[in-house]
Amino acid sequence: MHYKNLLLWVGLSHLLPRPGVYREGAERKTARAKLGRAVLGCLLGAPIAYQLAVKTVVDGNQAQQLMGFAVAYLVIGLLIVRGLLMSAWRGALVQQRVLIIGTGQEAHAVAADLKSRRLRSHSVIGFYPAGESVLPAEDKRFNIFSRSTSIDDIVQKHDINQIIVAVKEQRGGNVPMDQLLTARIQGIPVMDLAAFYEQTTGEVPVDSLKASFLVYGRGFAQDRTRIIVKRLFDVVISSILLLLASPIMLLTMLAIKLESKGPIIYRQERVGLGGKSFMCLKFRSMRTDAEKDGVAVWATKNDSRVTRVGAFIRKTRIDELPQLFSVLSGEMSMVGPRPERPSFVAQLKEQIPFYDVRHSVKPGVTGWAQVRYAYGASVEDALHKHQYDLYYVKNNSLFLDLLVIFETVSVVLFREGAH
Repeated sequence: MHYKNLLLWVGLSHLLPRPGVYREGAERKTARAKLGRAVLGCLLGAPIAYQLAVKTVVDGNQAQQLMGFAVAYLVIGLLIVRGLLMSAWRGALVQQRVLIIGTGQEAHAVAADLKSRRLRSHSVIGFYPAGESVLPAEDKRFNIFSRSTSIDDIVQKHDINQIIVAVKEQRGGNVPMDQLLTARIQGIPVMDLAAFYEQTTGEVPVDSLKASFLVYGRGFAQDRTRIIVKRLFDVVISSILLLLASPIMLLTMLAIKLESKGPIIYRQERVGLGGKSFMCLKFRSMRTDAEKDGVAVWATKNDSRVTRVGAFIRKTRIDELPQLFSVLSGEMSMVGPRPERPSFVAQLKEQIPFYDVRHSVKPGVTGWAQVRYAYGASVEDALHKHQYDLYYVKNNSLFLDLLVIFETVSVVLFREGAH
């Protein structure tokens, strides 16, 4: 298949709503998943259909013309579908009328997030007092209901269709569970902060996370079938990429050798599956004396230690290509949390809750955190990325892996959200 055809189909995929808006709400999950599978089927099946057309039509020119008309109709159709979908999506965005249980710091924080642009699909109707209060009753910005009013009456009167429990301590009668059960039976989604953020932002916040949420909640599918499918996916994709990228890798090796003395491949100890260390491979992008004192240092944006060739291969992620050999050997996966150095892991385990959970799956060449969060080099950045990694570990699937791969292509080819 010619490169122009490959670029054509990748371009067509960008006419559809971006997969990055995946899982903004539980009620839209199924429809979006079906749409994603249809798009993937189109992308994977179209090149095959093209080859069949060329082989079955006697006149090659007819096949080219046929394909041209088909592409034109497809582009027009996708534009129409995109417009209809986005119109329907905007209509759905204003329908999330939220009642927040609690008037404490957690309730205040989630209300601020709901008013922000990233969660503008939700509208806070009011607060129901529970737990510790920090919101003054006279504050005109918030509608704080009285405890004497039942939650059922509030739901009916204000057309509430989502309830978020934002109370840090839910035991000891702090939360009206009987009233929440009534709302749940009536079909109103009731969720705590961790579940809400997981479904709307694609991350699992650790500041309000309890171990029980991870222990009793859904997810963490690691059955034998999933392991076999993921391994086959890794072997097939990494083999294809190594074959396609071999000319680029050879040119990169030559460029590194010509620019500076030192090794072409940089080997660095990283922590992988089960907390075991392995040697992570990269094309060298920094000076050979980048860590001459032997102390691990966070890489920073516009790092002065990066060479000219290194700046380019880091920007385009070419420096990560040698890790495809680690995927073939089974030490890494195509998609997963990015592996960190042992010294950083020891530090982050002390500062970030549930950090070891990321080591329950193989580290990846790319990951959900890498396509969702900008480049960062601090403990705070590591915390945000960890929340996305938790989401991936908890919800990992072949479909999510494919979404990450396609978003990574967007980052590399189109510089969308590139870090």
